[in-house]
Amino acid sequence: MCSACGVPTHQPESGVAAAPRKFAALYNKDCRPYLIGTGLAMMADNIEHVITYWVLWEKFQSPALTGFEVISHWVPFLLFSVYFGGLADRHDCRRIIQAAQALFMAVSVAWGVLIVTDTLEVWNACVLLILHGCAGAIWGPGEQLMLHDFVGPAELPSAVRLNATFRSLGILFGPVVGSALLLGLGPVAGIFANVAFYLPLTVFLFRTKFTGHTRDGGIVRRPRVGLMDSVRILKEISGNPTMVGMIILAGLGAFFVGASMQSSMPIFAQDLGAGSAGTAYGVLLFANGAGGVIGGILLEATGKIKPNVPAAVISTAIYGLSSLFFALTASYPIAVALLVIGGVANLASMSIGQTVVQLLAKPEERGRVIGVYSVSANGLRAGSGFTVGLLGSAVGVHWSLGISAAALTVGTGIAGWYSLGSRRARQLHQVTD
Repeated sequence: MCSACGVPTHQPESGVAAAPRKFAALYNKDCRPYLIGTGLAMMADNIEHVITYWVLWEKFQSPALTGFEVISHWVPFLLFSVYFGGLADRHDCRRIIQAAQALFMAVSVAWGVLIVTDTLEVWNACVLLILHGCAGAIWGPGEQLMLHDFVGPAELPSAVRLNATFRSLGILFGPVVGSALLLGLGPVAGIFANVAFYLPLTVFLFRTKFTGHTRDGGIVRRPRVGLMDSVRILKEISGNPTMVGMIILAGLGAFFVGASMQSSMPIFAQDLGAGSAGTAYGVLLFANGAGGVIGGILLEATGKIKPNVPAAVISTAIYGLSSLFFALTASYPIAVALLVIGGVANLASMSIGQTVVQLLAKPEERGRVIGVYSVSANGLRAGSGFTVGLLGSAVGVHWSLGISAAALTVGTGIAGWYSLGSRRARQLHQVTD
């Protein structure tokens, strides 16, 4: 039986069902430095947010620009992930990731030059914010193909979980290091110093032999990706209820909660603050990030949760319920605990979905399928600005997050019913044939 989809007759590759050792990806001499480099690059991404968002608010005091910061980060994932996935299918993923890292570094340098010369204006800030978002969208599909190439299908769940864990570490420590650079060096020197955190991953990719396609027989010069090709990929995915379920679950979490919880955290800190709102804010942010790290470590250490549909549905439902209770609670300690639980559940849900999609995708279309998943899991995060942000201005952020989290929980139940029901029907059909 396939560990990904549970269909008895499905075996993506021999050995997939074998249980890998715990923390398997860390024993891989190529994957280990890649994971560390990914964590550092993710930290640099968040350091840039800390420094540039502070500078933009100090200079322009524009709520509209603050909203655009979130939109510009996620809309490139929504619009271009399938295209960038097609590029990952056709080209050396090492070079694609290096191009993304180079764009990140160029944007950081450009911020530094504009700040030090006092020539920063709203229009060029918007351009740099969009380019930063594009760099993240370029990075995503190639990053996942490299994981598959490093470890193969048997240890892919470990690689995806640990990659998500190292990313969570970057998200967790990015604001800490960013604040230290901002206070210790100032915004100009801090943003220039941030470039160095992108270098380890960039340099490592010159040293590894893996291209993202090595296990599949090397790079095949496939046709260019066009609109009709993207439609064809969507049609093929629609015939697999397991993949559809994973993509829908990712989209539900992104659209209804997504990035809005973090952006709304100052309001919750003020309402729940135990003593100092500033301290409360820091602890809530730390708890939110720490949950992802704890979740990744627990999943790897126990090996109890398998990458399958029921696990994805349950973990997404727990994420929705923990977000709902967080929105409603008036207890600060309970709120902190719920954020940790939600972080664990969210990491489990996302890593399971990413693993299942990769295992079920055809090798020649893996990048584009990952691109479709990224559209849902990342691109739809822009929608959380509406589901929580705009709704919050009308009914209050506690109610808006509560309503959104309830919608996520109900939607998860419907998506799980569809995916599991379709899978059982297909299994019964195979047995009776």
